[in-house]
Amino acid sequence: MRIPLKSKAELELMRDAGLVAASILDEICAAAKPGVSTWELDRIAAKGIDKHKVTSAFLGYHGYPAVLCTSINEVVVHGIPRKNEVLKDGDIIGIDFGIFKHGFCADTARTVLVGNVSEEKRRLVETARDALEAAIKLCIPGNRLGDLGHAVQSYAESRGYSVVRQFVGHGTGRQMHEDPQVPNFTESGQPGTGKRMKTGLVIAVEPMVNAGTPDVEVLEDDWTAVTKDRSMSAHFEHTIAITDQGPWVLTRPSSTPGNPG
Repeated sequence: MRIPLKSKAELELMRDAGLVAASILDEICAAAKPGVSTWELDRIAAKGIDKHKVTSAFLGYHGYPAVLCTSINEVVVHGIPRKNEVLKDGDIIGIDFGIFKHGFCADTARTVLVGNVSEEKRRLVETARDALEAAIKLCIPGNRLGDLGHAVQSYAESRGYSVVRQFVGHGTGRQMHEDPQVPNFTESGQPGTGKRMKTGLVIAVEPMVNAGTPDVEVLEDDWTAVTKDRSMSAHFEHTIAITDQGPWVLTRPSSTPGNPG
């Protein structure tokens, strides 16, 4: 396995891509209100891509038909935007978005609360978000990828949730998916496993946390992945650079090298 490492100049270009992705995702998330269709969210994303003169990382990827993934309630990931899929008060929606700029990918996702959301759903979303933050803090040279998976898994399970195993995070750069894979769990349940992280590594860490079991099934469209028990699911993702100073969250505007933001 050859793991590409990025130079400081390349990281600056990836940071520029990350800021654009974050800005467009801000607009999409702000529009995720009751009565709005997921197709309308996809159109907002497409307009942002045109405005910033960047390229979608998703459209056409293995035949994917949109620039956005919109995953509501029990949908874990890869929900396809549709005109007849309209957000309702109390929904949660995972919005996954990626672009290429300067030839580099920025990949990011958030789960949004739509209107008045139950405490149960709110707690699930907070857990997925905080599990990602726990992993980000460990994105420093010398730590292992398994440390990230252990952080996500142990935090989610401590709050009574499960972590999806069928989908994992990944390296990113000139391609959306590069080596290495970045699981959100460890087979042993212990840290200290997997490849060591080196300066210049860029990874997309993306916990998917379920209220029920971790099992997932893919629907007949060959994209939409739902929880097998139809429990709720939440998903967050950031593109993170490993630097000598510490983690640099390229898709978070407030972050600087060594300061997750």
